[in-house]
Amino acid sequence: MKLYYTPGVCSLSPHIVLKESGLPHSLVKTDIRAKTIEGGADYKATNPLGYVPALQLDDGTLLTEGPAIVQYIADKVPEMKLAPANGTLERYKMQSWLNFVSSELHKGFSPLFNPAMPDEAKKLARERLATRFEHLDKHFAKNDYLLGNQYSVPDAYCFTVLRWAVPMKIDLSVYPNVVAYQKRVGDRAAVKAAMAAEGL
Repeated sequence: MKLYYTPGVCSLSPHIVLKESGLPHSLVKTDIRAKTIEGGADYKATNPLGYVPALQLDDGTLLTEGPAIVQYIADKVPEMKLAPANGTLERYKMQSWLNFVSSELHKGFSPLFNPAMPDEAKKLARERLATRFEHLDKHFAKNDYLLGNQYSVPDAYCFTVLRWAVPMKIDLSVYPNVVAYQKRVGDRAAVKAAMAAEGL
């Protein structure tokens, strides 16, 4: 398997899950602004969408979209319990969290990264994100991870997106349970390994 990634962006999530899985894989550093890969080749020749993550399987199949990629990886190593079994209620709860992180957190940060976005719109985005952080803080007051006491693939995604609070100068210290969660996930060997590989 080959993961196309850009350091520190959402592709860190499947990178962490690959490290957790122990599956053999290679990494292709990608410039998502220039749409090129290491060496200068056109990334759009691999992924016409031009964004990361993308996971190229050994047979050439290309998977895109982080929530789909992490489930694929988890299902390759069911013994690692990175995702509940397909068809179970817990699996649907996990998918609910993946969707929450994708639509409410990840996309919630997007306006803040856009230099063309008016300040008023950015202010509204920050206020909206604050309600999501409050929701997470209440959840982590009673749970170590998104699925209770079991680490799973949405945690890699949530950890990745919450890291963006630093460059966006959002103070998460007012959400102590979120801060504790970030430390808990960040202390995992696979997370440290993925971050080190990306130079973070």
